[in-house]
Amino acid sequence: MCFSPTADLAAAVVVGAIGVDTLRHVRHRNEILLAALPLLFAAHELIEAFVWWGLDGTVGWNVGRAALWWYLIIAFALPLVVPLAVRAVEPSRRRRELMTWCVGLGAAVSCLLIVEVVRGPIGAHARGFHIAYNIGHGAGVEIVVLYVIATCAAFLASSFRLIAMFGVLNLAAVVPLTVLASHGVPSLWCFWAAISSVVIAAQLRRPVGVVFALTP
Repeated sequence: MCFSPTADLAAAVVVGAIGVDTLRHVRHRNEILLAALPLLFAAHELIEAFVWWGLDGTVGWNVGRAALWWYLIIAFALPLVVPLAVRAVEPSRRRRELMTWCVGLGAAVSCLLIVEVVRGPIGAHARGFHIAYNIGHGAGVEIVVLYVIATCAAFLASSFRLIAMFGVLNLAAVVPLTVLASHGVPSLWCFWAAISSVVIAAQLRRPVGVVFALTP
């Protein structure tokens, strides 16, 4: 997600700190999964640092290979985990029903991608300032589009203004970040993970009794 193992490690520390603070502001059980996302992002950053180190021989082959597996599993679980987390805090029944479709789509995408990981082969190699990951027969454009829809649509459907606005920004950022990375520009995904974590923390820090919902 970042342009070097040092950047990944630094991002893991920063995002992890945000994640710990976010969990401290959980008031209801239905907020736990959303509050845990920053820690999941931090773990993802830390794991990729080990992928980098595995590629350059800093750590053993087995460690690097295990890191590669866990990195891909977390990445491919996000289309399911993200809409589940957003749905859990949604107060509107109508919007929750819409998010249920996102959860279903995310579950299908996650299953397809994880099956590809299990079937193999999987691999990774440093390409300029980011790591390029290879899985099975690869993920086609259709799967990539469905991945984006599953992870972004739930945000867009939220009745909370902050979450919905972030959904718009998230959708707008996905394409340019992907294109920039594919052209050798240093990967900025770690910074976007930090921004996402700050938004989640801000949402859970909202004062009790203050309404941020767009609609009932």
